[in-house]
Amino acid sequence: MTKFDVIIVGGGPAGSSCAWQLRRRRVKTLILEKASFPRLKLCAGWITPEVLADLEMDVATYPHRFLTFDVTQIHIYGLTFRQCSPQHSIRRYEFDDWLLRRSGAPVMQHNVKRIAQVGDRFVIDDTYECAYLIGAGGTGCPVYRTLFRESNPRAKLLQAVALEHELPCEWTDGDCHLWFFEKGLPGYSWYVPKQDGYLNLGVGAIAGRLKLKGQHVATHWDNFVAGLRRRGLISDSLPLKPQGYSYYLRDFVETYRIGNAFLIGDAAGLATRDLAEGIGPAVRSGILAANAIADGADYDLGSVPAYSLPPGLQRQVLEYLLLRRGASSAN
Repeated sequence: MTKFDVIIVGGGPAGSSCAWQLRRRRVKTLILEKASFPRLKLCAGWITPEVLADLEMDVATYPHRFLTFDVTQIHIYGLTFRQCSPQHSIRRYEFDDWLLRRSGAPVMQHNVKRIAQVGDRFVIDDTYECAYLIGAGGTGCPVYRTLFRESNPRAKLLQAVALEHELPCEWTDGDCHLWFFEKGLPGYSWYVPKQDGYLNLGVGAIAGRLKLKGQHVATHWDNFVAGLRRRGLISDSLPLKPQGYSYYLRDFVETYRIGNAFLIGDAAGLATRDLAEGIGPAVRSGILAANAIADGADYDLGSVPAYSLPPGLQRQVLEYLLLRRGASSAN
C-alpha cells in the first residue's frame, strides 16, 4: 500500500494548483490522473488576470503560447459591445501539462475505480492510501460519484453542453468574440484566437433548455460556422471537426467537503453562471482546499466568484436569459 498525506484525483488546473500549494507547504501529495499528459482538453482556453495572480504566474517565463487580447466583442441580438479589459488565451494541451509539472508532485497514471473509507483513511483500489482525498476529476470525478453525489446532487438546469474545435488557423482578427442567443441558442458561441496561428471555436448551451426547444447543439454549431464564414472570420476551406463535452455551472449547493474529502473545480460544478468560465474557479478552489488542509482551516469557497462579470444589469440579464430564472444569491 502506497501512503500519502493527500491524494488528488485529477491532474487538470484544479488538481495541479492544489498540489502546487500543498507541495509548497511540504505536505506529502500524490496526483492520480487517468490520462497521459500532455493530453487534449476541450476548452476555449480563456484565462483572466485573476488566474495569473492566483497562480503567481510570470508570463515572461511561460514557455508556451500565450496571447493577450485587449478587446472582447460581445454580440447580442444584433448589438455589439466592446469590453476593453485585458484577457488572455492559452492552449490547454500546453498549459495543463506545464501546471502539472510545475506542481512538483509525483503523478501516477491511474484510472480510479474504487474508493473506500477505512477508519479515518481513504483507500483507493486497494493500492493507495491517504488521510485527505481531493476530487479534481471533472464532471465524471470518481470522488464526487462515490462520496458526494447524495449530499450534493447536481442541478440538471445548470448542465451545459458544448461543441468545440481548436485548430491551426492564420486568423486575422485578434479580438475575442462572443455571440449570445443567436438563432434561439440558449447560450453563446465563441471565437478565441491564440498565439502563433491557433484558433478555438465553440458553441455552448444549457442542455435542459435545448431539450425543451427540441433542438440539438450540432444544429447551432452549423449556424455558427456559417456565420463565421459569412463574416470572413474563417475561410470556407477550413476543416472543422468539433467534439462535445458537458459540465455544470455554479449552484446554490455548498457541500464541497465531507470530513477529509474535498471537491474542487468542475468536480464541484464551479463554472461561472454568466460566462461558464471554469479555469479561474478551478485554480482558486484548488488553492483554497490546499490551504484548508495545510492550516487545518475551514474550506470556504466564498472567494471563488460565481460570475465572470461584475455586479450589475448586464450580469443579471445574461443569467436570466441563459437560465430563465432570476439571479441567485451566490457570491
